[in-house]
Amino acid sequence: MSETPEITVAGLTVAFLGGTGDQGRGLARRFAIAGHPVVLGSRQAEKADAAATELRATVPDPSLVTGVTNEEAAARGDVVVVAVPWEGHEALIKGLAPSLAGKIVVDCVNPMGFDKQGAFALEVPEGSAAQQAAGILSESTVVAAFHHVSAVLLLDPAVESVETDVLVLGDDRAATDLVQALVDRIAGMRGVYGGRLRNAGQVEALTANLVSINRRYKAHAGLRITDV
Repeated sequence: MSETPEITVAGLTVAFLGGTGDQGRGLARRFAIAGHPVVLGSRQAEKADAAATELRATVPDPSLVTGVTNEEAAARGDVVVVAVPWEGHEALIKGLAPSLAGKIVVDCVNPMGFDKQGAFALEVPEGSAAQQAAGILSESTVVAAFHHVSAVLLLDPAVESVETDVLVLGDDRAATDLVQALVDRIAGMRGVYGGRLRNAGQVEALTANLVSINRRYKAHAGLRITDV
């Protein structure tokens, strides 16, 4: 059983920067199914609104889903998830730092490259995408999570429960506990504390291994942590 303390997270609004991508939309869909208001952010409000309209058709309460600009999403979210491609990570966060001040920011970005041999982890000067975010967002609390969750499963209406553990890393205990509790709201998922933010690099890098597994076995592999 999870050791996450009893934390009330019901009703929290979860916003997604880069919410029109598969990972952002998939996580937003699952949180909306769990009863959370979700906000999809994009550089263009029209694109975000179109994605939100599509997502509303897949959740029990369509009123929980809205689409706006990334800046407005950052302002609206009680918890803000960064789900943008690695190439745009630094620039986006720098531009939204004032709107993210005082908030818990969950970074799920995986710095990866691809070549003829497959996926591989990219080196990040700060150590990880999450550490890069923490260095920029000095007035926010950055937590790393959701790196190994298949967007295909999140978006599949035939999959009622996404059976996987989610490693949650950060330097603030209250923040990691809250994110673990949020993870637990999604059917099949369990939040597991994975260490300090300095350990996020190897967690992000492991995604390249999962991509290789999925390609070889035509699967959507996740993680399960034993004996916890």
